[in-house]
Amino acid sequence: MRAWLPYPLFSLALFFMWLLLNQSVAPGSIIVGGFLSALLGWVLVKLQPTRSRLHRLSLMGGLALAVVADVVRSNIAVAGIILRARGRPANTGFMSVDVDLENENALALLACILTATPGTAWLEYDRRRKSLLIHVLDIDNEDLWRRTVKRYAAGLKEILQ
Repeated sequence: MRAWLPYPLFSLALFFMWLLLNQSVAPGSIIVGGFLSALLGWVLVKLQPTRSRLHRLSLMGGLALAVVADVVRSNIAVAGIILRARGRPANTGFMSVDVDLENENALALLACILTATPGTAWLEYDRRRKSLLIHVLDIDNEDLWRRTVKRYAAGLKEILQ
């Protein structure tokens, strides 16, 4: 099976995602979804992603809960900024945070976490200086943002490196 489908779990997940997004199990959806999921599995082979080993699985739940709690808190904060911003602009800005992550998958997960958190956006990662640039909607407390990003990076480092 690996000969014609190099990443079977990835392809299967894409296939089910295709069916869910189309909200149909019609023969046409099944054929197109199967073709696309197999094709994208081969595209993934050409990209040659780095493989990571999960080391401390017990930390994954705690990190996920912390991310969900921070996303909810950030949603409330962004709503407050929008509602009180009548004529008063938000204190937006850019900030640089030093992170000690070597694993590309950990960096990608950190980028997803920061971009999914309302009010923040991952902009750039400098590999030489191991520094990332983010944009923050409300940058009043830079130290809090730095501690939050470093907490995420530390958790991802323990799980993936």
